[in-house]
Amino acid sequence: MFDAVTIGLGAMIGAGIFAALAPAAAAAGSWLTAGLAVAAVVAYCNATSSARLAARYPASGGTYVYGRERLGDFWGYLAGWAFVVGKTASCAAMALTVGAYAWPGQAHAVAVAAVVALTAVNCFGVQKSAWLTRAIVAVVLAVLAAVVVACLTGDTAEGMAPAFGTGVGAGGVLQAAGLLFFAFAGYARIATLGEEVRDPARTIPRAIPLALGITLIVYAAVAFAALSVLDTERLAGAAAPLAEAVRAAGVPGLVPVVRVGAAVAAVGSLLALILGVSRTTLAMARDRHLPHALAAVHPCFKVPHRAEIAVGAVVAVAAATVDVRGAIGFSSFGVLVYYAIANAAALTLSAAERRPPRAVPVLGLAGCLLLAFALPVSSVVSGAAVLAVGAAVYGVRRRTGKAA
Repeated sequence: MFDAVTIGLGAMIGAGIFAALAPAAAAAGSWLTAGLAVAAVVAYCNATSSARLAARYPASGGTYVYGRERLGDFWGYLAGWAFVVGKTASCAAMALTVGAYAWPGQAHAVAVAAVVALTAVNCFGVQKSAWLTRAIVAVVLAVLAAVVVACLTGDTAEGMAPAFGTGVGAGGVLQAAGLLFFAFAGYARIATLGEEVRDPARTIPRAIPLALGITLIVYAAVAFAALSVLDTERLAGAAAPLAEAVRAAGVPGLVPVVRVGAAVAAVGSLLALILGVSRTTLAMARDRHLPHALAAVHPCFKVPHRAEIAVGAVVAVAAATVDVRGAIGFSSFGVLVYYAIANAAALTLSAAERRPPRAVPVLGLAGCLLLAFALPVSSVVSGAAVLAVGAAVYGVRRRTGKAA
């Protein structure tokens, strides 16, 4: 249970605070916290649906498996395709965040090195990954706690509070929620580890909402603290928003600590992201939607080592070429489609299969689609195009008799 929760926290905490907070502030303005609340509600619905499905189908692959079993082969395939493509973009964004904070002048080179190193760690087994993630989460939580204390107790924070109700409309709030959802999506790492968690029917449904709840508390505290010392314009324009916040709070000595914490947080997110993408790749390879050679499991370490290496190679290439903010929007679109399918699958569960209250998957499905199409136009167009390519490939394979 502890390691499962920790892997979820490692995927969520850091991704949102250090990568998505600034573009979300640019979209929502003074309504940033409202966007955070909307993202949290949708994430809760998705977490509940995913937890019930994971208990019913404790196998690697997450919604790829749920969609296939509950809705049909195509919907499972589309979910898996959306997840692998979207989360590959997330991996690239996190790798570039490592580079930007650790060595800004050589961000792409550091990003590629980080991908290679963490892929090697994952190839030696999930237990080692969980121990490393546990240490990273502890460091990041300590740094974020220091940021909150500095912002709320500094002289410049006295008498200040976040402003609400000005600057943007509902579209900006929804776009911010879609971008911030990128940060909440880490609980999927728990569900995709179904074959490697002890007593998955009991552990996964408890670990997912617990990890989500802890993350929401942390995000809310940090967002409120940052807004207490920075106006939304400064927050939106900051390359390193939390470093800017502690500087504005009158504690410049904490800036290097925040930079190190940001790099460590991105490493933690990247570690868990590569872990989750490789498990969905494994499941799709088993069904021959991806090359069957990727379905191999190492006889000693019991991990899908070929899938790990393949995912690592693709992410390394992406990290050498992509833009961070564009990757976040593209990733959010793919992951929201993935969870829309999860909620649709949860609607088909019976009472005997511990179906969640019907309003939960209905709200989750509607929320995912709404947030997906509220994202920047470039993200929606590119994301939809990639999903269309995936669907076309599936159709061709079905016609030629190559699909499972």
